[in-house]
Amino acid sequence: MEEGVIHLLADTFSWGTFPDAIRFIWHNPGLLWHKSVEHLQLSGAAIGIALLLAVPLGVVLGHLRRGSFVAISVSNVGRALPSLVLIAFALLVSGHFFLNNTAALVVLGVPPILTNAYFGIEGVDRNIVEAARGMGMSGRDILLRVEIPLAMPLIFAGIRIAAVFIIATATIASVAGGGGLGDVIVDQATYHLSGVVAASLVVSLLAFGAAGLVAVIRKLLQRPYVSED
Repeated sequence: MEEGVIHLLADTFSWGTFPDAIRFIWHNPGLLWHKSVEHLQLSGAAIGIALLLAVPLGVVLGHLRRGSFVAISVSNVGRALPSLVLIAFALLVSGHFFLNNTAALVVLGVPPILTNAYFGIEGVDRNIVEAARGMGMSGRDILLRVEIPLAMPLIFAGIRIAAVFIIATATIASVAGGGGLGDVIVDQATYHLSGVVAASLVVSLLAFGAAGLVAVIRKLLQRPYVSED
């Protein structure tokens, strides 16, 4: 026991830590792949649920020009709540680890999506909306053909923030049986500092990849609205 504690204390950061982390990745691809899949399953479920809840609500409230108090309050609550507290609270409600961690991550992911969706739609120039209405467009057409395309950059900015936030925060879920790359990051005694840094690098790559994917999807969805004239 004492030898393990001494070895853990001696396993501190140095200039050789990053090369050791790269070697850890090279020698343990199966472990990191398995943990990455678990991490993406948890994060993907949370992001998907957050999108289903926040985007429609934010778009509708923004279109009606009502609910700014709701959007701002949700945003402030999301920033104020500690991630670990949410996970611990979810454990008191249910013993299902995956559902608990997913619910906690959804609570963290909803605020930026809801806030950006609301202010993206609500912030569309009223003159443009009135011009569209003067052309005979219905409220539904204005929303789908005018407001949403113009609000797309802000909406996707909120989705990108939420995706990165959820993927990064999902590492904490391991303390509540959520699995994922957090299992490696919090277990320095087993995987040593090289494994902790290696798993952290993989989490960073997943977050950057998610942000890039959101940017690509945004460009693909906006392309039909760009005029060729």
